[in-house]
Amino acid sequence: MLRSLDFASSEIFVNHIGQSLSVRMRSILLASLLSACAPAYHAPEYLAAPTGPARPFSPAVRVGSMLYLAGQIGTDASGRVVAGGIQGETRQALENIRAVLARAGSSMDHVVKCTVFLADMREWAAMNEVYVTFFDVARRPARSAFGTTGLALDARVEIECLAAA
Repeated sequence: MLRSLDFASSEIFVNHIGQSLSVRMRSILLASLLSACAPAYHAPEYLAAPTGPARPFSPAVRVGSMLYLAGQIGTDASGRVVAGGIQGETRQALENIRAVLARAGSSMDHVVKCTVFLADMREWAAMNEVYVTFFDVARRPARSAFGTTGLALDARVEIECLAAA
């Protein structure tokens, strides 16, 4: 929608000031205006994990001013799921997210969307008790939650996020 409005505005501008310009000059002027309005392309930057077991994915990918985080489960530095059930795993998953964001130069305050995957939806309230402690009340990200039929390493919860870089 915005692109068509930009084009229409540019067309009117070009027609208004360019009535005496040649067709070639008007085309060049229009192309210049449209390219100035085009979004810049940002090549993805794949961020590597500094330590821990090798995984077949990047912990985060930066594209422009956005960070796309891989789902995090509640694993410690050795790659084992922590004890403590849903609340212990939720706390560790969110600490892992905090660490990934910090390595990418961002923070929990910049998270705009989370998706929570639960092995058992009956644990939603217990997960939520821990989840809300990681975000300022005025800056809670949008969120979706889904029940699953299984998570990696038999985890109880996995959380993925989108954040501003």
